[in-house]
This record gives sequence, structure tokens and C-alpha cells, in this order.
Amino acid sequence: MPTRALVFDFDGTLADTESAVLQAWQEVFREHGTELPLAAWYAVIGTQHTTPAMFALLAEHAPDIDVEALRPVTKARVHALLETLGPREGVLGYLETARERGIKLAVASSSSGGWVRPHLERLGIDGYFDAVLTGDRHKAKPDPDLYLAALDALETAAEAAIAFEDTPHGVTSAKAAGLTCVAVPNAITESLDFGQADIVLPSFTAKPLEALLSR
Repeated sequence: MPTRALVFDFDGTLADTESAVLQAWQEVFREHGTELPLAAWYAVIGTQHTTPAMFALLAEHAPDIDVEALRPVTKARVHALLETLGPREGVLGYLETARERGIKLAVASSSSGGWVRPHLERLGIDGYFDAVLTGDRHKAKPDPDLYLAALDALETAAEAAIAFEDTPHGVTSAKAAGLTCVAVPNAITESLDFGQADIVLPSFTAKPLEALLSR
């Protein structure tokens, strides 16, 4: 069956936002006299639980922290780190090729619409997508709900769609919804286990979309 739709995760896949978020959290932990264990980060990456998990872990090491006071500080630091961030290398080529071929495009992200949509606009890629599905309206990954919603929005069967992910949680979500899944890990996630993915690419530049579709 020919490929009729591509569904992309956002954080870490279309843009390497995860590196900035991780850096911000590492700085917060160090400011409170401790290090953020990467194992704790990997346990929640790609889900909706990152922020509450990080605050809960920080509170174990610094019981007197004012979580509500820290929220805007952490958020501001993340946005400062993201100001000059662009799409991951090769992403624009994939989006352009899909547009030329008439392939539908969607974003399926566990993050909120208030996070994803402004970043898509800032990156200049929002116009490529026919649908943007987010975790404030659907169950977060690894639940398949986001991908099922994307298929419904694009009116496409799972067998005719390919998902692109950068975390094992995301791969689990896509596979549970029946999609072929291409893992494209970033510097933060490249050491994780992507055994569930159908294909693992070191980057979007490693294989053009035309070559991927011809498999």
C-alpha cells in the first residue's frame, strides 16, 4: 500500500527541544546542590510526566523549594535556550518532499497545544501540517490515542502511514496504533533502546524520504 500520510512527533523529532529542556532542568538541580539523574529523565521523556516528575525528584533533594516560584523561572530558561533553535537537519527536506508528493502531514505530540503550535510557527513549518494533535486533548504517549487521532484527522489507514519518533515511548505509541515507525533519535535519546521501531535512522539526512518510501 502506498504511503499516504506521515505523522511526526514534535519534541526531539521535528526540533531538538529536548536538549534545551534537559539543560534547563540540569541547571535548576545544580542550583539546588544536586545533579539530575539521567535515568530519571529517560524514564519520562516523550510523555506528559516530565515536569511533575522533575519537581517531585527535586523536592526529594531540596524539601524547602517553592515549586510555584520555580515554574516561571524554569519556563523562561527553556524559552531562552530555544530562541535560536531551528528544525532538525533534514526535516525541511522531508516536509517539502511530502508536499510535492501529495502526502498528508500531521504532528502527534504529548506536549500541549500551547507549547507545540507557537514553536511550529516560530520554526516556520506550521503551514506544512494538515493536523496537529496534542496531549492536552488526547491521552499522552505511550498510549496510542494521539496516533489514532492523527489517522482519523488525516482520514488515512494505519497501513498507509509512517510515524517518526525520537523516544521509545513514542515508538510504542505509534506501533500500538498500527503505524510503521521510523525512529530518528537525537543526541539525548540515541543511547536508548529502539528495538520496537521498524527502522532506526541516525538523522533525517541519513536517508532521503524518497529512499525511505521506496523500501
